[in-house]
Amino acid sequence: METGVEDIGYGRQFEGWYDRLIPDDRVTAEAVRGLRDRHPAPGAGTLEFGVGTGRIALPLSRSVGPVTGVDSSPEMLAALRAKLPDGGDVTPVHGDMRTYTSKSRYALVYAVCATLSCLTTPEDQRRAVRRAADLLAPGGRLVLETHNKPAILALHEGRARTTYFVPYPEPGTGVQTHSTLLDGDLWQCSHILYQSDGTTRVGTELTRLTTPDDIDGYARAAGLEPESRMSRWDGTPYSEGAPLFMCSYVRA
Repeated sequence: METGVEDIGYGRQFEGWYDRLIPDDRVTAEAVRGLRDRHPAPGAGTLEFGVGTGRIALPLSRSVGPVTGVDSSPEMLAALRAKLPDGGDVTPVHGDMRTYTSKSRYALVYAVCATLSCLTTPEDQRRAVRRAADLLAPGGRLVLETHNKPAILALHEGRARTTYFVPYPEPGTGVQTHSTLLDGDLWQCSHILYQSDGTTRVGTELTRLTTPDDIDGYARAAGLEPESRMSRWDGTPYSEGAPLFMCSYVRA
């Protein structure tokens, strides 16, 4: 692309309704607290890969200081900029998490909500983790949240395809997901959002499933030391049954 940033089209799929996919503010608040509590030096630099609409970065910036938010999607960054007048110190940057460079070094680098899984080859995932490691200040911490492969496989119960529905609190609303396991650890999900006015929205995403061992391998190759594995931001230990997992790493 002319910008040098490879955009997979995620923002075009979910433009205007991405925030509706995670309507429970408690989920966001728990993630923000988890990142704040694990920040080795609040105010000393924070970088998010896959900042999206700023769901995490905006509230986090109110407690740790400025956050640089990198995303490959112009649509997601436009939605973030529209929120900035409401408060929060986030600098949106159109960039690629595999190649992003900066003169700054950050005390905390993080990627949440399966951003890393949107890179669909081990090589690209490894490149992104190395980029994050290179951007850490000495003593800095990398925190990653992504899909938990064992839990997704268990959800399918031995089948290649399955469908499930998550109801929302508002009557007549929720998300139905058509889930397909593909070759090479690839996972395709088509989401249908049902809204209270009777309209629907459809978006499809393709991700690569990983385990904590996979991510640990990437981190060690990038010179980072594995620190912890969690299944929730409150520090709950890792479980194979959890849909997501979080890993943290430190740069010596």
